[in-house]
Amino acid sequence: MCRSNPLVQLRGVTRSYAMSADIVTALDNVNLDIGRGEFLAVVGVSGSGKSTLLHLIGGLDTPTAGSIAVAGRELHTLSAYERAIHRRHTVGFMFQSFHLVPSMSAEANIALALTLQGNYGSERRRRAAEALERVGLAPRAAHRPGELSGGEQQRVAVARAIVNRPLLLLADEPTGNLDRRTAADVIGLIGSIQREEQTTVVLVTHDEETASRVADRVVRLRDGRIVDPKGDA
Repeated sequence: MCRSNPLVQLRGVTRSYAMSADIVTALDNVNLDIGRGEFLAVVGVSGSGKSTLLHLIGGLDTPTAGSIAVAGRELHTLSAYERAIHRRHTVGFMFQSFHLVPSMSAEANIALALTLQGNYGSERRRRAAEALERVGLAPRAAHRPGELSGGEQQRVAVARAIVNRPLLLLADEPTGNLDRRTAADVIGLIGSIQREEQTTVVLVTHDEETASRVADRVVRLRDGRIVDPKGDA
């Protein structure tokens, strides 16, 4: 990893929301560099701003103040369409809910992500099959989500997130719906992908034990602020 030439830079990032007559600040003047190839874990209690941080880095939301740069691109300078293209080609997403299409097979769910990027035909099928092989689910390619265990569904979600070989993988509580053993397997899979592909990973979790075990660095959020910006694990 290289923090001297970071993939992600946040400078003075604040995100506030209007809630009835009140203004709620989810993130408050956050400064953070994330190195290329780094596995960063962001931990904190519910409501500390973890998911907001991830959504801003991924371009799913925009800050109230401050700037975010990913791979040298200032996200606030991009139009909504340009941010969508940026997400498709630069970022892979994983969430606590698997968000798989129930009527589609595991392979088709992965291929759908490639279709959104403009990949069709044999190339799409080849890359989807390779991604399933990478997560150890090639024999389950034709199975629909309802025919897979929770751990298998999350592995399909991992495959979908990495099929476009993103520079940045964002994982928001990806093991929250899994038992401890299955969760450890999924986190181990993400870690192996990060090491082998040099993918930058940002994992949001409330589980400090897991974060400290797998991440290169852990930062902690409290009330929308980073409380230990160095946070070397």
